[in-house]
Amino acid sequence: MTGCQQSDSGQQLASDNGETPGAVDGGGGGAAGADCAGDQTIAGAAGMIAEGRRTFRFDTFGDEAFWGGELGLHRAIAGRDNGGVGPGVSPNAALALGLKVDAAALPPELVDKIRNGEVDLDDPAVTIALLQLNAVVGVTGVFDDAGAMTGVGIQCALCHSTVDDSFAPGIGRRRDGWANRDLNVGAIVASAPDLSPFAELLGVDQETVRTVLKSWGPGKFDAELVLDGKAFRPDGKSAATLIPPAFGLAGVNLHTWTGWGGVSHWNAFVANLEMHGQGSFFDPRLDDASKFPIAARNRMGHIRRDEDEDLITPKLAALHVYQLALQAPTPPAGSFDPYAAERGDTLFEGKAKCSGCHVPPLYTEPGWNMHTAAEMGIDAFQARRSPDNRYRTSPLKGLFSHSKGGFFHDGRFATLLDVVKHYNRHFGLGLTQREMNDLVEYLKSL
Repeated sequence: MTGCQQSDSGQQLASDNGETPGAVDGGGGGAAGADCAGDQTIAGAAGMIAEGRRTFRFDTFGDEAFWGGELGLHRAIAGRDNGGVGPGVSPNAALALGLKVDAAALPPELVDKIRNGEVDLDDPAVTIALLQLNAVVGVTGVFDDAGAMTGVGIQCALCHSTVDDSFAPGIGRRRDGWANRDLNVGAIVASAPDLSPFAELLGVDQETVRTVLKSWGPGKFDAELVLDGKAFRPDGKSAATLIPPAFGLAGVNLHTWTGWGGVSHWNAFVANLEMHGQGSFFDPRLDDASKFPIAARNRMGHIRRDEDEDLITPKLAALHVYQLALQAPTPPAGSFDPYAAERGDTLFEGKAKCSGCHVPPLYTEPGWNMHTAAEMGIDAFQARRSPDNRYRTSPLKGLFSHSKGGFFHDGRFATLLDVVKHYNRHFGLGLTQREMNDLVEYLKSL
């Protein structure tokens, strides 16, 4: 046999992306004298990307045992008329909570009925039907043989995917890696009938847990709450931070607002401690009882399952590769002034000194991309909730896609101009109003 064999998963990924197999294997997959090792490496990587995408979009890591089994969240979704509790969650209510629907998962006949107004989008039974179709982005329903909903699980895509609204607001083609700044995670979790697992962990009653969850608001999540129990900042505002994008991270050292670790570390952290999947996780930094009292008391940095029971660790490698493959989106045409952006580019590299930290083309430091709160001219509250007491230099590509909710880790600056004004004051840059406006147009162009 001559040439190299391409994996089925690599061919499938090429097909999904509208490419020919040659675009994946370098164009010489079957040719005599092809670089077999190189082609097999590329095909293997394509296979991992395809596997990682399936994990990102559809794998619950066994977390339905928590969200359904312990919290009973599926009962709140179904509603009393469908064997659950309360009014249930209709499609319109789900969309209002920021949940998204994958239009590609909708059968043509259902699409026609929705367009013709023949589907009651205020009926929770329709939400159940959408879950049976696996059409709700980031959420999986569990059903018995009779079609009754018996559980629910969540995926990475819940927070880190959205849709292009091509069918209707909140319904369209998937956009993996985009931060879902419409998603009200806290309100969704607060609707669960039994929050005793959180109440017992935090040492408060369930109503207090609900109050805290509802304080987050759309597009925010507090990953450290279950580690340190700090629900609010010193100024009384929620301690939750904005959901960040998961694209454009290749070459970037640390991948959270406060630099906990790289992609693979954070995937393991979130899958085990936040999604409540069934896996293994090690981070001895969580043994610091002064900083992470809840995590230290519950040994959260030392979770171990037997290999045949670990539903997370075997999937981390492919998930890592897929996330690093997610490119930052290109700003839409007409979304910025190209002439002002060109002037802003010169300022970014020169007078404004932005490139000192946001080094092109990564737009973060190639290396240890961390800074103290004093360097940034902000408070250190959120930084102190992390192991290194610092903030990460965020990459800047695709800013247009996650501007809702504001900028910086907690959205304290409503606009990019507010960010530029802050640094102009903090560093004494002496930028004029026009220069600041030009700099904003450049940032919008990335």
